[in-house]
Amino acid sequence: MPRFAHDFPFDPSYGRALDELLGIAAPAAPADFDRFWRDRYEEARRVEPESRIGALVEERDGVRIFDVSYASTRGRRGGWLVFPVDVASVRHGFVIGHGYGGRAQVGQDIPLPLPASAAILPCVTGMPSKGLLPDVPSAADDHVLHGIDSRDGYVIGDCVADLWCAASALTELVPALAGRGLGYLGESFGGGLGALGLPWDERFAAAQLRVPTFGNHPLRLTLPCVGSGEAVRRHHREHPGVVDVLAYYDAATAATRMDIPVLAAPALFDPVVPPPGQFAVYNALSDPRELHVLQAGHFPYDGEDVEAQALRAATTEFFAKHLA
Repeated sequence: MPRFAHDFPFDPSYGRALDELLGIAAPAAPADFDRFWRDRYEEARRVEPESRIGALVEERDGVRIFDVSYASTRGRRGGWLVFPVDVASVRHGFVIGHGYGGRAQVGQDIPLPLPASAAILPCVTGMPSKGLLPDVPSAADDHVLHGIDSRDGYVIGDCVADLWCAASALTELVPALAGRGLGYLGESFGGGLGALGLPWDERFAAAQLRVPTFGNHPLRLTLPCVGSGEAVRRHHREHPGVVDVLAYYDAATAATRMDIPVLAAPALFDPVVPPPGQFAVYNALSDPRELHVLQAGHFPYDGEDVEAQALRAATTEFFAKHLA
């Protein structure tokens, strides 16, 4: 396991080497787990996207980036839409999730994994800058607890629905994507949301999940961290019954239902998203799956840029193989 100098009051590798991490299983699903998520998905698919393309934000890396908004299950959401300069060349479509903290701009998500691609980069419910709502806290520690005492009211379910509705908006805005399998990329919070949402949505053909969160909640509740999971741990100590809600929002449990190729990139050392939960998501996936192990997540270290470049190359190769 990697050794990094740090001042955390806990070990961000949690004392587990790779072979131990690869043995962590997903929790069992509640009896109506599949029905719960299929009902949420069907609700989202009934929403007419009513997509609106806004102003051109910038042009770079061979693409044009526009403001975009669309309808979701709990109101309109905003984000960015990316087109190649030659719009007629579009052959691939991507939905790109974001981490906790939201997305102030498109950032370094461009260039896309494949040429001739269009993508939508949504800001999900409550998240900066285009998902902000007056009644939903935007700070991660508060957001992750919003509605957590209700299976149907938990904000994470709304965030997953925002991704499904983003896919609807993308295919509405780019008719050339009709009938083509979409790709999904999600990191951390976006990785966990992807694992929760993709099993039910036949429009997606392949996904990359980097340091995904929400994996194996029963185990996560025993692991200290400095991420949103610590807020959940604190809440659980005062409200132990919340485990019944969390069982429906377990990314590892949902990953057992995934039947598309997934490139997973969990980290061996991560103070924000404990690696045992990340690997639980990978371990739950069925083949064809690919594993790209990172030395660390949510932590700066020597060699980070080289490792990120290697992951980008692996991601391009993965999607070239699995997206027609």
